[in-house]
Amino acid sequence: MTDKTPIKMLHDRVLVEHDLDAGERRSSGGIVIPATAAMGARRLSWSKVIAVGPHARAVEVGDRVLFDAEDKAEVEVNGELYVVMRERDVHAVAADRLADESTGLYL
Repeated sequence: MTDKTPIKMLHDRVLVEHDLDAGERRSSGGIVIPATAAMGARRLSWSKVIAVGPHARAVEVGDRVLFDAEDKAEVEVNGELYVVMRERDVHAVAADRLADESTGLYL
């Protein structure tokens, strides 16, 4: 595979950017919490969708999706790190196109 070989996602697969800033975060008091700190509950991550397979119905390229970072499969393409998952592993979608649908939540 060369550096410029096109990639097509299959079935209901979703390819998202690997968010390198997701590991470290700040508390409400401004304390930096490192990615290695153990948390009591699993922490979900937001990432931007780069590509989707033809059978993905609720997710489009450019959307931001919420998923469990523990259940991810990482892949490196042209030196960039991405995450591949099934559409059913996405917990939520955030996109301007969803404004017409009434969910009651605004993130």
